[in-house]
Amino acid sequence: METKSSQVQPTLYDSDYHLWILKTVKQLESRDFNRREKRRMQSLLTLLIEHLLKSTYWESEKPTNLAHWQAEITNFRKQIKRELKASPSLNTYLKEIFIECYQDAREIAARRSQLPLTTFPVEPITNLETILNENWFPI
Repeated sequence: METKSSQVQPTLYDSDYHLWILKTVKQLESRDFNRREKRRMQSLLTLLIEHLLKSTYWESEKPTNLAHWQAEITNFRKQIKRELKASPSLNTYLKEIFIECYQDAREIAARRSQLPLTTFPVEPITNLETILNENWFPI
């Protein structure tokens, strides 16, 4: 004799195929959205660090570009702040990718400035919290 607890419950796929499709599509969209958010945060953080590095080490361009770089730094910080407000869990992700973004920004800054890579420190110029601080500029 079979008891109720041993009977297999039908899956959503078996019981309501349309609802299963809707839920599956929503899960896939959510996963895709999460990947896009992460890529955007990685891009913004890399750009922010790149501009901080240029404003600190690209001496020959400071007189011409410092105001522009500072405006960009402010803009990237505001965008990151907005993203973190909308998705606070991305804060953990930023901490995870900080060193990678710093290294990418270092290489990009060297390439754009045509300065030797050794011009830019191998280790981050400060910590993530300071980099995101709207009142901090490394000058």
